[in-house]
Amino acid sequence: MTQRVKTFEAESTHGRFRLADQLGHPVVLYFYPKDNTPGCTTEGAQFRDLYPKFLKLGAVVAGVSRDSLKSHGAFSEKMDFPFPLISDDDEALCKQFDVIRMKNMYGKQVRGIERSTFVIGRDGTLVREWRKVKVPGHAHEVLEFVKTL
Repeated sequence: MTQRVKTFEAESTHGRFRLADQLGHPVVLYFYPKDNTPGCTTEGAQFRDLYPKFLKLGAVVAGVSRDSLKSHGAFSEKMDFPFPLISDDDEALCKQFDVIRMKNMYGKQVRGIERSTFVIGRDGTLVREWRKVKVPGHAHEVLEFVKTL
């Protein structure tokens, strides 16, 4: 699985996020369904708590959802996230990484983000992906993988 990731730019809580600016660093992109929901809050908190370890490895971490920049700003501030949250309100990144799925929510079919994480290597190639992520322990599993790069 060494496909090159098409470069992208998107607005984030830390300004414009450009994949091209991250070359030379492993990039962890974690896609989550919605700000301020229990699973997404827990997942973000786990990445936050492990963030110093990701930094020591030279890794960049960013969360991605379809929420607005305003929503991301409030969520990030409330949770004290040190990494950017990318607003993908036009679903360009969701489409690029193929994370939109039909899901059951309270007995109804809804279109939403399937919790997924992607690690892009220092050279811009996709080196690992996790789909249908279960939150407990996931951020730690990603960190262990990044240690191998």
